[in-house]
Amino acid sequence: MRPLRVIDSITQLTEADQGCVAVSGSHGGISSARYALAARPLLCVFNDAGVGKDEAGVAALAFLQSQDIAACTVAHTSARIGDALSTLNDGVISHVNAPAAAL
Repeated sequence: MRPLRVIDSITQLTEADQGCVAVSGSHGGISSARYALAARPLLCVFNDAGVGKDEAGVAALAFLQSQDIAACTVAHTSARIGDALSTLNDGVISHVNAPAAAL
């Protein structure tokens, strides 16, 4: 069983969290993806933040997929942005990358 990390900000992940399932309140943008990449969790869950211009709110998914890290987002209408417990308890998956779909 993988450790579960429930964190309001993806910036709270560290190298010690490698291989965990990270449920965050962070948006799924590129800046969040860089923090996730440094920690290398098994799976990262983000908020899609309404997807946004040029799909910026879900850009982490493709970036992390290129690094073989599973990632998904929950709909911004289902969970509060910045609130990991809301992501965990209320979030409805809205987007997934291929590694996440495989899990």
